[in-house]
Amino acid sequence: MIERYTRPEMGAIWTEDNRYQKWLDVELAVCEAWAKLGEIPPHSLKKIREKASFSVKRIEEIEKVVKHDVIAFLTSLAENVGEDSRFIHLGLTSYDVVDTALSLLLKEALEKIQKDLKPLKNILKKQALKYKKTVMVGRTHGVHAEPITFGVKLLVWYEEVKRHLLRIANALEVISYGRISGSVGTYIHLNPKIETHALKKLGLKPARVSTQVLQRDRHAEVLFVLALLASSLEKFAIELRHLQKTEVLEVEESFTKGQKGSSSMPHKKNPVRAERISGLARVIRANLQCALENISLWHERDISHSSTERIIFPDSFILTDFILAETADIIQNWKVNTDRMKENVNLTRGLIFSQSVLLALTKKDVSREQAYQLVQRNSLKAWNEGLDFKQLLRSDEEIKKILSEKEIEACFSLNPYLDKIDYIFDKVLGDES
Repeated sequence: MIERYTRPEMGAIWTEDNRYQKWLDVELAVCEAWAKLGEIPPHSLKKIREKASFSVKRIEEIEKVVKHDVIAFLTSLAENVGEDSRFIHLGLTSYDVVDTALSLLLKEALEKIQKDLKPLKNILKKQALKYKKTVMVGRTHGVHAEPITFGVKLLVWYEEVKRHLLRIANALEVISYGRISGSVGTYIHLNPKIETHALKKLGLKPARVSTQVLQRDRHAEVLFVLALLASSLEKFAIELRHLQKTEVLEVEESFTKGQKGSSSMPHKKNPVRAERISGLARVIRANLQCALENISLWHERDISHSSTERIIFPDSFILTDFILAETADIIQNWKVNTDRMKENVNLTRGLIFSQSVLLALTKKDVSREQAYQLVQRNSLKAWNEGLDFKQLLRSDEEIKKILSEKEIEACFSLNPYLDKIDYIFDKVLGDES
């Protein structure tokens, strides 16, 4: 079912055709390096370049017999190249090709994620600026706290996405390495210059030291970056799911013409795309566990990582790419109900201004403990009896002795909550052109 979530460009990276093409790119780069050292005659290199090709179908036919994918691949090449195929795979072991090619695949896929994350960053910036001064209630523990703005909420997401771009850049550096150093990494049948020349042509750097494989902490870091990104996308999705609750209804997924929300209840408009993001993010995080387990290979290598990597890398990249595109589209086209935000600010009849009242009392030389007791007494009465908090304060004889009507009224103004919004935005966006 993974095909359901595959977008064309990312899906193309993880096809068998592209995987074998990367293998061929490595083999050709090594042949060219050998030719530079005079070990492959120019006419043979020319023929290898012209004739080296493969058929996935033919490789699969051969593999059924030999039970080894790299041998099947090389046999397929040999059938097309002929006698000069003896120079292909010269001095190499399978994982000189497989691991170096995997680095190329991971690099290509990470660059695609990097490219697709930038539009989300731009959408979040645009939305944050649009709703910069749109007041809504802030919630802690799911309970009304104090007023914030919707723009600030989105600015937090924007800054988080910027950190993910930095992590992707770092992961690209970590995975942009290959190894062409033989069966256990000692270059016994290779000139180290082969590795240097070939990897430079491929756009990779040589690992300083390796066994028969590149060490899997590199690969785990790549998947960790995907898992972190997926977790942030789920965080955004969960916030939308909360804000779309009937009792809240401040933000909704777009509901397209002809869409239906329930087989039995025609009134339903459910945040199904956000819920899908939550579910798929769990798969990506679960795949990270496999990548971490793959770090602990036996001695100079075993093959226990190979089977999992054939699943976790294509699936994780395809799913991350999908939920990234979903998130960008949802945020760009969601319905923001600013009127409902205003209503919800007033839902608790002024209780969200309790800290302002507390601080106003302490400025009158009232101890914090006494001020807290006075405010909590009235706020609990307002909550339990459904009364207006401001009116209760105005009627409280103790508070009336401390605060004037004007001072109480000032505690319930939204203006102070907007005073530092420009500062917050300048702190985040001030150094951007």
